[in-house]
Amino acid sequence: MQYASTDGRGRPVAVSGTVVVPRAAWTGPGERPLVAFAPGTLGIGPQCAFSKQLAGDYQDAYEGGNIAALLRAGYAVAATDGAGYLDGQVHPYVSGADAGHALLDIARAAPRVPGSGLSAAARVGLWGYSEGGAGSLWAAQLARSYAPGLNVVGVASGGVPGDLKVVAKSLNGGAFAGFLLDAVIGMVTTHPEMPFDELLHEEGRTAVRDARTLCLVGTLARFAGGRTENYTRDRLTLDQVFAVRGLDGRAWGQIVETNKLGTGVGPAGSGARHEIRFPVLQYRGLLDEVIPAETEEATRRAYCDARVPTQWNTYLGDHLLADFQAVDDVVRWLGDRFAGRPMPGNC
Repeated sequence: MQYASTDGRGRPVAVSGTVVVPRAAWTGPGERPLVAFAPGTLGIGPQCAFSKQLAGDYQDAYEGGNIAALLRAGYAVAATDGAGYLDGQVHPYVSGADAGHALLDIARAAPRVPGSGLSAAARVGLWGYSEGGAGSLWAAQLARSYAPGLNVVGVASGGVPGDLKVVAKSLNGGAFAGFLLDAVIGMVTTHPEMPFDELLHEEGRTAVRDARTLCLVGTLARFAGGRTENYTRDRLTLDQVFAVRGLDGRAWGQIVETNKLGTGVGPAGSGARHEIRFPVLQYRGLLDEVIPAETEEATRRAYCDARVPTQWNTYLGDHLLADFQAVDDVVRWLGDRFAGRPMPGNC
């Protein structure tokens, strides 16, 4: 499907995604619940869109097992590709507002799909891991202001890159440096007025062109070990890139900071900029080699300190394995939220 959304700068944009509804009738109370799902990193090439993977066999698609588990539980799924996978677009990778809007809007659009049998009054859960974990938490933070009519009852977010500066410093020069290049392209897509192309030498421009065509495995293989110094004309370090300013005086580092999760959050009635009126599940792998524990723990602490009802789970796995290890726990947790059961949290 295609549906209307809003980009990170408040402009209308078309986004793609997939709605999947179990064939079996819903036998639980009320309307069939809906889970709005944000996939993890797939690469920013247009062929990498999650819906194109699901068009084959969702059991074989990356994170297709998450979708299958939700369907077995009887829940409908609205899985966004995220913005930027349609012709002529570029995916605004790790842009918080873009991701949050896209996830909330597919939940609003799903009941309008002919034959879905879904209700606009249905209870909605949000779920995502890694890039999708950040996207689902951004959707949670924006839900009250951007989609107040949605009946969101909970959000499950795992492997969350909550502070992009911390993540960038960890990725730079490492095995997963391709994620950093995708993030740079995402930031430039959202902020084209900022200096970028003039910072690159020809090898850097070639790297950007290549990254825009690659999916996950190709991105990691092509850019393993890459550093900002390898691609910039003056061999700029990451901190020097963060210090580069645009014509309006803002630095790249300040723009990256606007995507930090956990700032300005609070529970219902708190008056916080981002009031979260439903429980939150956050989780991570204890052996995560992609997202630093420092930022995952900090996002959890920020939510707990803000008195947002939060459950924190950990798994003895790396970044990829923890995604699979958590599936059954997440589906049960969402089921409890759909049933209206209390969640005391474990802050």
